[in-house]
Amino acid sequence: MLPRILRTLRKGEPPGKNRMSENTVRELVITEGVRIPLAELRYQFVRSSGPGGQHVNRSATQVELTFDLAGSPSLDDAQKARAIAALKSYVDKAGVLHLASQASRSQLYNREDVTTRFVELMRRALRVPKKRRPTRPTAGSEERRLESKRRRSRVKHERRFTPTD
Repeated sequence: MLPRILRTLRKGEPPGKNRMSENTVRELVITEGVRIPLAELRYQFVRSSGPGGQHVNRSATQVELTFDLAGSPSLDDAQKARAIAALKSYVDKAGVLHLASQASRSQLYNREDVTTRFVELMRRALRVPKKRRPTRPTAGSEERRLESKRRRSRVKHERRFTPTD
């Protein structure tokens, strides 16, 4: 089953046949204000590694997704800076994001997987953290903290060696 972001149907297509296609999905919805056209994503297909016999040696099912994060017209400068900082392990020196998927033997499933991972990573990277509002401790918590400090001080004071005359 496709993720919610990629689920669209062509006209007249039955509900069970909703596969991702260039004809159906034109852009990826990252957040309410951020949409990235599929034309900005580059997919490259290479041979997967690992076991699989002749199939893995002859078919290019691993999908490598690249996205020019630094040069994308879909993101403003603040969003680019936030995404590059958050995804620095995926971004090269030129500001290009690289993701790969070889989870399945199917090129289509790997493409859907890497696209879904891209959307989730971008959502997390573009999320603006809430500003912390400093709060004062309550009177009760302050009193409990001071009481425990007094108690601990008393215990340590009682442990001291006091010479008796």
